[in-house]
Amino acid sequence: MDNRINVLDNETSNKIAAGEVVERPLSVVKELIENSIDAKAKNITIEIEDGGQKLIRVIDDGIGIHFDDIRKAFMEHGTSKINSIEDVYKINTLGFRGEALPSIASISKLTLTTYREGSNGGSITFEGGIEKTFSIAGTNKGTMIEVRDLFYNVPARLKFMKTPQREGSLIADIVNRIALSHPDISFKFYNNGKRILLTLGNDNLKDVIRSVYGKSTIDNLIYFENITDTVSVYGYVGNMELARGSRNNQSVFINKRYIKNKLIGTAVENAVKSFFTINKFPFFILFLDIYSELIDVNVHPTKSEVKFNDDKVIFSTVFHGVHNALKEYVKSDFLEEEVNDREETTNIVVEKIEMPLDFKRTEVKYNTFEMEVPKKEVVYDSGEIYSRNIKSINEETKPLYNNVVEKEVYNEKTEYIPIISREPKFPKFKVIGQILKTYIVLEGADSLILLDQHAAHEKILFEKYFSEIKSRKVHSQILLSPEVIQLPYDDFIIYTENNLVFKEAGFLIEEFGGNSIVIKEVPIFLGKPEVKDLFLSILDNIKKMASTDTIDIKYNKIATLACRSAVKANDKLTYEEMDSLVEQLRYIEDPFNCPHGRPTMIKITNTELEKRFKRIQ
Repeated sequence: MDNRINVLDNETSNKIAAGEVVERPLSVVKELIENSIDAKAKNITIEIEDGGQKLIRVIDDGIGIHFDDIRKAFMEHGTSKINSIEDVYKINTLGFRGEALPSIASISKLTLTTYREGSNGGSITFEGGIEKTFSIAGTNKGTMIEVRDLFYNVPARLKFMKTPQREGSLIADIVNRIALSHPDISFKFYNNGKRILLTLGNDNLKDVIRSVYGKSTIDNLIYFENITDTVSVYGYVGNMELARGSRNNQSVFINKRYIKNKLIGTAVENAVKSFFTINKFPFFILFLDIYSELIDVNVHPTKSEVKFNDDKVIFSTVFHGVHNALKEYVKSDFLEEEVNDREETTNIVVEKIEMPLDFKRTEVKYNTFEMEVPKKEVVYDSGEIYSRNIKSINEETKPLYNNVVEKEVYNEKTEYIPIISREPKFPKFKVIGQILKTYIVLEGADSLILLDQHAAHEKILFEKYFSEIKSRKVHSQILLSPEVIQLPYDDFIIYTENNLVFKEAGFLIEEFGGNSIVIKEVPIFLGKPEVKDLFLSILDNIKKMASTDTIDIKYNKIATLACRSAVKANDKLTYEEMDSLVEQLRYIEDPFNCPHGRPTMIKITNTELEKRFKRIQ
C-alpha cells in the first residue's frame, strides 16, 4: 500500500485538536470561563460533578451569542475575537483561536443555551462533535454551557484521568486563579453540590484573596508596584509567614491572563531572598500590564505561556518593584521596634536576679549578675529556657528494630516496659569533648572521630518516630490550644486523600467546616513544634510526590520533617549528654547518615594526622 497523503475529516481533526486544547477537565473549565469573561459577564457560576468528568456547567450573564452565530461558534476556528492575522499581534481578549468549543464538543455531550439582546434565544446540542438538535429557546441574557460525559468517546484519555477528588482540586485551583485576576466579577463555584468559592465582584482584590486563601493570608501581605512607560507591575508578596515548600501559591497574570513564566518567578524570588533568609518559596500574586504588541500569547494552544519582546526590561521591572517594597517594609518594621524599645525603657531600675544556668542538672548552680530590666513583674519559665533533654532518649525514645529482642516486665502500675537488647553498629568511643558547640570529639583505637550533634540526634529521633509509625504505636500529646488552619481547596483535597497518613503519624485532625481543619494532637516527641508550619510542610511534600509513591515513602517524608526537635548546632552539651547521645547512636539501624543524607560523623585516622604533622611521608 502506497503512503499517500489523506485529508482528515472534521471529526478526526477535531479530536486531534482536542488533545492539545483539552488536556483534562480543568482545561474545559478554563476555556469556558475565559469565554464568559470575554463576553463581559459580571456573574459566573461554575458547577462540576465527579471531578468534571460527569458534568461541567458554566453559566454567565454576558452579552450572549446571536442566534445566527450559534452554529458558527462550533465551526473550526470560528471566533468573534479577531478578523485577520494582524489582530493576533494585538490580542486584548483571553480567547482568540476559535478551537475550544469544537474541540470540547467532539469529545463530550454538549448543550449550549444562549440569548443576546436583539436576537432570539437558541439551544444546540452535540454528541461526539455531531449536531443533534438546534432550536429557538427561551432563556435569560447570557450563555449556559453543559458538558457531560467528557472523553466518553476517547477511552484512552480516560486512563490518564486522576481521581475525581484530585481533578476537582485542579479545577478549583484554576477557578481561584481566574477569580484573583478578575475581582470585578462575582464567581460561584460548586463541586458535587458543595459551594467551594464565592467572590463578591466588588473589584476589591483583597476580598478575593480572603475568599481564596483565608484571613490569615491578608494579614501577612506586602503591596508592591512599579510603573514604567511600557509596562506596569503591581500585586502582593507574602512575608516569611506565608512561605511554602512549593510554588503552588504563586500567581502571575499578564494583562489579566493567568500564565506560567519562570522569568517573572525568578525575579520575585531573587528580590525576596535579599531580605528573607528562607529555604522556601515566597507567596505572591503579581499583575503585569503591558502593551499587547510587546508580547506574543500565540505560543501554545492553551495560551498559558507568553513571550516578551524584551526579557531584561520585564525582569528588572518586576525585581525592583518587589525589592523596593520589601526594603520599605523591613525599614518600617525596624522603626516600630525602635519606638517600642523607647517605650519599654522609660522606667529602668537595676535589679539582682538569680537565674539557674541549667535546670536539668542534678546540682543546680546559680550565677548572680546585674542586668537592666523594666520595672514590672519578671516572669521566668524554665521550660522555655531549657527544653532539650538528651538523657531522656534512654528512657523514652527507644526505637523498635528488626534485630531487637523484647521482653515484657510489669511495674507496680501493671504497665509493661520493654527490655531491649541490641547489637551496636560501631565500637564504643571515648568522649573527649565538644568543639564549636556543634561537634563532639571522640577517640577511637587509632583514630579521631568528629560527630555532628544535630545530625546524630536527628537520626535517632527519625528512626524512633518512623518505627513508631510503621508499628502503629505513635504516642500523641493534646495541644493546649488546638490549631485551626484554613486551607485552599486543592490543599484540603490533598489532606482528605491522606488523612489516614496523618492519623497514623500521630496527628489528630478534624474537619472544621468549609476547607478548614483543626489539629488537636501531635506526636509527643516533637515537644512544642510550630504545628501549622510543620503540617503545611508535610502537605507540600505529599503534593510533590507521585501518586504511585508508597505509604512508606510518605511516612519517611513526615518523619524527616518532624525531626526538628533535635539539638541544634551551637547548643552546649554536658559530658553526660554527649556520652548518652553517642551511646544511643551506636544502636540505631543506620547511624552514619542523617535523614537528609548528610554524614553524622567523619573519621580521621592516625595515619592522616601523622601525614598532616609531617611525621611520615
